[in-house]
Amino acid sequence: MKIAIIGAGNMGGATARGMAQGTKVASSDICVSNPSRGKLDALKADFPAMRVTSDNKECVRGADLVILAVKPWKMEGVIAEIRDEIDYGKVCVASMAGGMGTEVISQMLDRGDGTPLPPVFYLIPNTAIAVRQSMTFISGVRVSREMEQWMVGVFGELGDAMWVEERLMGAGMALASCGIAYAMRYVRAATEGGVELGMYARDAQRIVEQTLQGAVALLRANQSHPEQEIDKVTTPGGITIRGLNAMEQAGFTNSVIQGLKASKTK
Repeated sequence: MKIAIIGAGNMGGATARGMAQGTKVASSDICVSNPSRGKLDALKADFPAMRVTSDNKECVRGADLVILAVKPWKMEGVIAEIRDEIDYGKVCVASMAGGMGTEVISQMLDRGDGTPLPPVFYLIPNTAIAVRQSMTFISGVRVSREMEQWMVGVFGELGDAMWVEERLMGAGMALASCGIAYAMRYVRAATEGGVELGMYARDAQRIVEQTLQGAVALLRANQSHPEQEIDKVTTPGGITIRGLNAMEQAGFTNSVIQGLKASKTK
């Protein structure tokens, strides 16, 4: 499976690095294209077998999967550039541009001569893909079950991946892509609280980070609902329940829900 990744920015470059370290794709089967050489040279230094180029057309020739990791406002121009260079009979195209679903990308791929359109995927990872800990959402049209499973497997190696109906992509972005920022804001707030309690900031942040890792590990190991784990540390009249109730009085749960709803795309 030969992969062409157009764009070596935060998402494209991180995806290439993650794929090259996985088991599904050989680094020699990955080509990355980017206008500037700096990011390409860094990729080549770490993965000598990977192909890199500043020529989008060269990169996509012979590819089985083309991943478009470019900004939304650049998408139409990039697709127009490569549209006649890819074999619609064998290629799959995937967009990582938020808000540009399969219908929009399919319209851009239409050559206007009746050529059947290729399978199109819509991929939404988050920035943790850089450390192979992304939550990636995938949907698609004209896609075989085999290709669906392969894509989930590839991106599952970069954290976790979930096939969803395209109508749920906005919710996924709110929970996981925007959710990275919300989690960071909790870390910052808890760190500041730790400083007010007398901790040095670096120590408080370290404690909060490990506490969050522990919470996630418990949920995964026990396959439990959060409230079950909360019950284990909330004794009658204890300090934890007082803290939780104070947070709820300040609007904790409601503010999280309202934030998610505000960040969901239409």
